[in-house]
Amino acid sequence: MNITPRKLNFFLLLKLPSAWLCGIRMKKIDNTSCTVTVKHRWINQNPFNSMFWAVQGMAAELTTGAMVTGYIRDSGKKISMLVANNNATFTKKATGRITFVCHDGKLVEEAIKKAIDTGEGQTVWMKSVGVNREGVEVSTFNFEWTLKVKN
Repeated sequence: MNITPRKLNFFLLLKLPSAWLCGIRMKKIDNTSCTVTVKHRWINQNPFNSMFWAVQGMAAELTTGAMVTGYIRDSGKKISMLVANNNATFTKKATGRITFVCHDGKLVEEAIKKAIDTGEGQTVWMKSVGVNREGVEVSTFNFEWTLKVKN
């Protein structure tokens, strides 16, 4: 996978400035997992003195979307990607630095291979879990990615 945290963080600055301004930063990516962090600050807070849910969603989606993008690039094919559905669960106030991790890289790899082999669109659900500095889960996001080989 030729996506690096440095390249992706620069991409955020240029193409997704709201995510970059909110402090979302990729820390690690490989074939099986992706890690993104975001710190609770004034610019990304809600009225309840915690991180706004949409900022958590941006960070969580980045953990999944970066791996999808990486596998698409590795395939050498033109494949469209789109989030069809998502859901989230919030279990604790998000304050301090929140780390989101997705471990579903192999699921994406299999779905892309199947899309290429069959020529049919595929879907894959990916989960990203956010934890605070103490390792306590604050939120879980699930994203259903659709993948289709372009002609």
